Amino acid sequence: MTVNAETKAFLVRAAALILLSAPSYADAYVTGRIIDAVTQKPVSGAAVVLNNETAQTDEKGKFTFKGAGNKITVKAHGYMRAEQPVPSSSFFTVPVEIKLQPFTPKALYLTFYGVGDRTLRESALKLINETELNSLVIDVKGDRGLIAYKSSIPLASEVGAQKPIIVKDIKGLIKSFKEKGIYTIARIVVFKDNTLGAAKPDWTIRAQDGGVWRDRENLIWVDPFKKEVWDYNIDIAVEAARNGFDEIQFDYVRFPDKNGLGFSMPNTEENRIKAITGFLAEAKRRLALYNVFIAADIFGYVAWNLNDTQIGQKIESLVPHVDYISLMLYPSGFQFGIPGYRNPVANPYNIVYLSLKKSQQRTQIHAVRFRPWLQAFKDYAFDRRHFTGQEIRDQIKAAEEFGAGGWMLWNPRNVYSSDGLKKKAALSNAKARPDGSS
Repeated sequence: MTVNAETKAFLVRAAALILLSAPSYADAYVTGRIIDAVTQKPVSGAAVVLNNETAQTDEKGKFTFKGAGNKITVKAHGYMRAEQPVPSSSFFTVPVEIKLQPFTPKALYLTFYGVGDRTLRESALKLINETELNSLVIDVKGDRGLIAYKSSIPLASEVGAQKPIIVKDIKGLIKSFKEKGIYTIARIVVFKDNTLGAAKPDWTIRAQDGGVWRDRENLIWVDPFKKEVWDYNIDIAVEAARNGFDEIQFDYVRFPDKNGLGFSMPNTEENRIKAITGFLAEAKRRLALYNVFIAADIFGYVAWNLNDTQIGQKIESLVPHVDYISLMLYPSGFQFGIPGYRNPVANPYNIVYLSLKKSQQRTQIHAVRFRPWLQAFKDYAFDRRHFTGQEIRDQIKAAEEFGAGGWMLWNPRNVYSSDGLKKKAALSNAKARPDGSS
């Protein structure tokens, strides 16, 4: 078929008009909604990221971005994080729907050496395979400031934090955990850092005589006011996120519980709170693009004290900067008891439950945002009793009846047993019964 010049001109003009009237890439919108994969109900307050831009879902689970992108990432309290590619058709017309899987972490803790020791690690994995446990908290930077694997952060090598390297392939290790369905939490000890402090004495907390201060374990702490300290720890957190961890948990994100020490700023309650919340706010900002959850380990008495407990932790001020509040509710740590319970180790259920309730009353946040540390070690403060099946189950029961977003077992010796834990077979049988009874 031949086309004359007039027809060609008409077709060119028509094509131009179509192109001009079509929405441009810059005018594109990506819309969608986030729903619960089980109930199909909308998930409000979910954090959604597209092209370095962040948004929160509304009460209907909906979100909107101006502009296009290739991938959406999502996280919400009480769910596994998720990501999904954006089809090109979604730029203008088709809403994206992402289903989040509800998840409640039930974790045990492995120290710097525990995660690198094959015997201890395999013992933990066996327990996860046989019981209700489904998560691991792993020391990325432990109590002495050592990083368990080869880091690309220059300062880590400079200060000696790479001696020894006990995990040869961290990405491979995390991948192997994920293949087993294990949720992974990177514990980063922040302001207690013997390695960094020894290499950078100008960054340390000072004793009354002006020298470098050491705690009861003879370990150095670094100054929470120092931005260089903030940057180093957040760099480690970003690296952990890139290595595949689901969650970053900051421990010792506080001042020491000792008077008379020297800092680079006046040691007032206001300044202490600003330092701790400032660090967490900066960590949240820098980690936002990695779609990881953020948690902070909080001293147990912070739930009860109206001040900052002299350590910079005031529970109301922490809430905006983390996904999960991880109160350390070890009964042995409540040396003065709580109202109505002077012997904490004889009342583990009440210590955990009432502390969580007090925290929720003060913060007015959902129970799922609390995930407590529970005691799985021998008492050191009262009658030296062993915390075995009954004590562990009582604490778990308290956390679950409160509605917490999971729980974590702490034993610094990396020694755990199935006592007090539900067995996988029993859980499967309960799910199979119509009434869900166990």
